[in-house]
Amino acid sequence: MSSHRPFGLPGRAAASLAGATVLLLAVAGCSASEPSVPVPGPPAAEAAVCRALAKELPATVAGLGRTGTDPKSELTAAWGDGAIVLRCGVARPEKMDDPQARAVDADGVNWMYELREGDGPRFTTTYRTAYVEVTLDKRYANDVGPLTDLAAPVRKAVPSSL
Repeated sequence: MSSHRPFGLPGRAAASLAGATVLLLAVAGCSASEPSVPVPGPPAAEAAVCRALAKELPATVAGLGRTGTDPKSELTAAWGDGAIVLRCGVARPEKMDDPQARAVDADGVNWMYELREGDGPRFTTTYRTAYVEVTLDKRYANDVGPLTDLAAPVRKAVPSSL
């Protein structure tokens, strides 16, 4: 008869190891406070700019504390359990070619505005050496306040392309 115990451990030790492994995986997978955020894959020069931006980002935006993202990355940040999400180094949105595209200025940083169906708005910087995208949940449908909190770090770390 062959034994199917991990690493040839006795029955009780094998059961304990299996139980501990399941518990560890369950705990590691729990990231309710960390939103799942796709990590951009920018070229090296843009990634360096994004790492500089990561060092400048504030602890709070619109009164919401900073949280982690899943997966963790210097190219992503979130505040308020994902109410506000920033991704640096995103691809240039096709909508920027649209002459009807709308934009807003927040403390010297120009952002293209996109309305997302069933959710809050998405803003992407324009005229910068790396594109920075900020998505807001429905609470911020008519509020550019979070962009104001992010303007100084963007101005400092992400050079203008003009």
